[in-house]
Amino acid sequence: MSVPVTTRAPAERLVIAATMGPTVHDVHAWRFKVVPDLIELHADPVRFRQKGDPGGRSLHLSSGAALVNLRLAAAQLGHEAVVRLLPVAERPFVLASVRLAGRHRTTRDERLLYAATLRPVGLRRPTSYAKPPGRLVSELGEVVRLEGAALHPLPSPPGALAQRAVLTTFGDSPAERIRAGQALQRLLLTGTVRGISTSFQVCTDFQRADVHGVEELTRPGEVPQVLVELAQTMDARHLLKPAVSRQDEGQGHPQRVGHPL
Repeated sequence: MSVPVTTRAPAERLVIAATMGPTVHDVHAWRFKVVPDLIELHADPVRFRQKGDPGGRSLHLSSGAALVNLRLAAAQLGHEAVVRLLPVAERPFVLASVRLAGRHRTTRDERLLYAATLRPVGLRRPTSYAKPPGRLVSELGEVVRLEGAALHPLPSPPGALAQRAVLTTFGDSPAERIRAGQALQRLLLTGTVRGISTSFQVCTDFQRADVHGVEELTRPGEVPQVLVELAQTMDARHLLKPAVSRQDEGQGHPQRVGHPL
């Protein structure tokens, strides 16, 4: 069965737009596929390196980031994107499906976030950082909550120039990891727009036990997925409209995102 032209054309356009943006990992071990009435996000067995990622954690996190880019691209084209995670139990390689459900009025925030996925990384790095105000940390926490995850600020020593936090989900299933990837991508893009430079590191099973203070902040069943460090660039504190920049990509070590141009 072929996909109707009226559906395929906008679907293919937004897939192209979505894949132009970065995700939280260098290796895109996923691919979009346009099928009747849907866009599917598939795990790519050619790119997926199971030896280096036996549980598929990086695959699921980066797939979640790709879904955010797709949703933002759909909004730019005036479409409402309805996402279902792992829609078919018998096809675990289908990580998500996206249905274009009617018209959508693009918001200013969506335009800014989408622009943040497309701008090149600034060549000039800020010379200094400061700990972000509580209102910005709370704003990022709300962004994460809307994606089905939670952001818990960790205790900071006196004079700290950054705010450490842990991004958690309830449970550690593939679906929860995809949600964590969506939450992380939305946090990174929002932070970039708001002049917040963010470094992050994916939590492995061994690293979770070393996250000091997380037990007092989380509820039973919450699983640390990503450690983040938030710092407001000194340049951004003096701007009425924070510069929008594209995030770096990488994995395996902390990386910093959101340097103003």
